[in-house]
Amino acid sequence: MRQIHFLSKIEKGLFPVLVACLVTPNLQAQQHDFLSAKESDPIKMGWMQGFPTPKEKVLSVADGSFFSFPGLRYSVVHMREFLPTVNVSRGPDKPAPFTYELDPKIDALEFLPWGENKTMTWEQSLWKNYTDGILILHKGKIVYERYFGALTEKNVHAVMSLTKSFTGTLAAILVAEGRLDPNKLVSFYVPELKKSAFGDATVRQVMDMTTALKYSEDYADPKAELWDFSAAGNPFPKPKGYKGPVGYYAYLETVKKQGKHGEAFGYKTVNSDALGWIISKVTGKSVAQLLSENIWSKIGMEEDAYYQVDALGVPFAGGGLSAGLRDLGRFGQLILDMGKWHGKQIIPMAAVADIEKGGSKEAFAKSGHSGLKGWSYRDMWWITENADSAFAARGVHGQTIYIDPKAEMVLVRLASHPVAANSANDPYSLPAYQAVANYLMRKEK
Repeated sequence: MRQIHFLSKIEKGLFPVLVACLVTPNLQAQQHDFLSAKESDPIKMGWMQGFPTPKEKVLSVADGSFFSFPGLRYSVVHMREFLPTVNVSRGPDKPAPFTYELDPKIDALEFLPWGENKTMTWEQSLWKNYTDGILILHKGKIVYERYFGALTEKNVHAVMSLTKSFTGTLAAILVAEGRLDPNKLVSFYVPELKKSAFGDATVRQVMDMTTALKYSEDYADPKAELWDFSAAGNPFPKPKGYKGPVGYYAYLETVKKQGKHGEAFGYKTVNSDALGWIISKVTGKSVAQLLSENIWSKIGMEEDAYYQVDALGVPFAGGGLSAGLRDLGRFGQLILDMGKWHGKQIIPMAAVADIEKGGSKEAFAKSGHSGLKGWSYRDMWWITENADSAFAARGVHGQTIYIDPKAEMVLVRLASHPVAANSANDPYSLPAYQAVANYLMRKEK
């Protein structure tokens, strides 16, 4: 029998199929007796296998099972089979090969998880965090690569809110090229948002999520605005009597202001979709086309990526991307190398430098991320502000591209943790990443 831990909204016919990407990072992990990573292996559980698939092994959008644990461990690698999408082309060029120097010693590296008094090995942490794929690049070479569950080297995985960092990077590129002025008001670029909360916010405040919005992503609150946003973005027919906005953009026009822009960091997904609208207005192209033209077709990706879309075909710029493990590694290496790929400048160096300089730590401190003390947020990237100047793209259920400039390391982790909030896996992930970085730096001495 399927373990379904989902929301009563499904029963009311208002199931917002994309809302799983929007969970607030502050949501406390609920205690469940979840199956372990090995017990919930989607291949061993037989999800969607055989034709026709036995009824008890079918995952569905209609009842929410496709994004409920443990079914989500299958669906994260097969989102296109459940939801409408738009392609991000890798172009006609051959994939750029990697050099491998696999290091078997990494599995045995030990670290101390936050708040615990017993060490854990790197390999143990992969199972603890329901890892689907893990890749480590050191100086551009692959030193570690593993796949679990439904993920293989030939398919893609939903990256959830990690998508935001692609949106932020595209905006940073436009700023560096002089095509987007971060100090102008949002309404200058998107007049449709003039009467919304975004109207008198600057583009920079949207990029750094320091907007003051009356918008809650609290799952526990049935009246939270996230439900309206999700209902608007639901690509399927609306329930009878629905009178709300249709599509992400239409919802953004309804967002109300609460407070003063620029004072505090507030992680709200609608900022990413507003930014997606802004850069689309500036260029006349969708974020899917922009990502393909600016990055995906230029650095030898192996697989096309794709975005989930709303009923009007608008890509979900806040959490709808699916991509391959090694391709995410290529992107991370591009950022680590200040926008250069094999000696060619793909992204303006100024765009990467802007990301790396970080945002306001004072504004971030007001956001309530108790586990991420001293961090900041810039261009929709999470900046650790640690001694290594590490920064990351992050998504719920355990997605990350973690870049450590001092260690010359890019780490990509794709996962399907049963708890969406990163607070459930950070204690076993962030110290593990640092342990690997320290090891790689010691190796070079």
